[in-house]
Amino acid sequence: MPLTTTLKVYDHDETPPGTWPVFRVMDEDGSLREPKVGQSYIDTHAPTLDKAHAIKMFRTMARLSQMDHIFLNAQRQGRISFYMSSQGEEAVHIGSSTALDLKDTIFAQYRETGVLMWRGFTMDQFADQCFSNKGDLGKGRQMPVHYGSRALNWHTISSPLTTQLPQAAGAAMAMKLKAKREGKDRSDGVAVCYFGDGAASEGDFHAAMNFAATLETPVIFFCRNNGFAISTPVKDQYRGDGIVSRAKGYGMYGIRVDGNDLFAVHAATAKAKEIALSENRPVLLETMSYRVGHHSTSDDSTRYRSTDEIKKWTEEDNPIDRFQRYCEGRGWLDDEMVAQIMDEERMKVLQALEKAEKKGPPDLSTLFDDIYKEKTPELVRQEEALLEHVAKYPEKYQGGGH
Repeated sequence: MPLTTTLKVYDHDETPPGTWPVFRVMDEDGSLREPKVGQSYIDTHAPTLDKAHAIKMFRTMARLSQMDHIFLNAQRQGRISFYMSSQGEEAVHIGSSTALDLKDTIFAQYRETGVLMWRGFTMDQFADQCFSNKGDLGKGRQMPVHYGSRALNWHTISSPLTTQLPQAAGAAMAMKLKAKREGKDRSDGVAVCYFGDGAASEGDFHAAMNFAATLETPVIFFCRNNGFAISTPVKDQYRGDGIVSRAKGYGMYGIRVDGNDLFAVHAATAKAKEIALSENRPVLLETMSYRVGHHSTSDDSTRYRSTDEIKKWTEEDNPIDRFQRYCEGRGWLDDEMVAQIMDEERMKVLQALEKAEKKGPPDLSTLFDDIYKEKTPELVRQEEALLEHVAKYPEKYQGGGH
């Protein structure tokens, strides 16, 4: 695919000829492609972020990487039941999340852990959710990695593909109407919907795009094109030019970005948010990356791709390594500092895992909480009947609440 250093979000009537270009700021060696173009981190693409912010971004990427390795191994050991890693897509997460804030409402799929991490979800909260223990915000009712947080404006993840796209379009419409009722020209934030290339093959993708474009809602549709929908490569998913090329047909803005370039992802997300807010229109953003890990712990990706292919991407275009080289070039990191950060983040993950493993399951009495705002008479009767049954046969229920 052709590369461009121009940050251009194309409207439907000005789409590029031929293959959509990939917006890139930073090459694989950590050097900026056009270091003299500009000085603003958001508006152009020569970043002026300070050392402290850069180290925070690197540390978050390191924590995500350590969490993926440790939680995946925990599943292999039978300590948690399921896990999905984000290996190879760390720049997509941190690049986009640093351009958003808590006023933006997030509808995620299941491979955006780093976005939630940057917003403030703690290691203890991640571990509690994966163990479904009494500390889990979801009270142990969801599969592992199906995170949710009202405080962080993050809607709980759903397993079925693409359910979040129509929801995001509708939420953006609600945000627009709320702003109008309050006499504002624009909403306080945007809806951001993350999804993969496989989800773009579902029917709800079309419904969401058409709704958002026709009714002009402030939403960013953020496609993580990582090359695979479980075992199906993109060459077997669509005939056209990826996902972003569909923006023209819906009358939407669109941009394609190098998903392994932290700066490009940040700049493109910030620009997309600016357009969505100022014009009340949706933007389709496609990041190009590669899923280094298996689809999930239920998958063995070596059955449909070679280990050499995985190794090539890991060694030649690792997003963490790319950003590390950038920081090293400015004297912000060296090998000793990187090793220390990796070790510190590894210990944080291990400590959270150990604590979560010792917590018991949610109490049986919580089973009927959070179903409705107030318990219905029927729900109250069901709760009373269950608790009466358990009290009558306590010897049959010795599982600590399960």
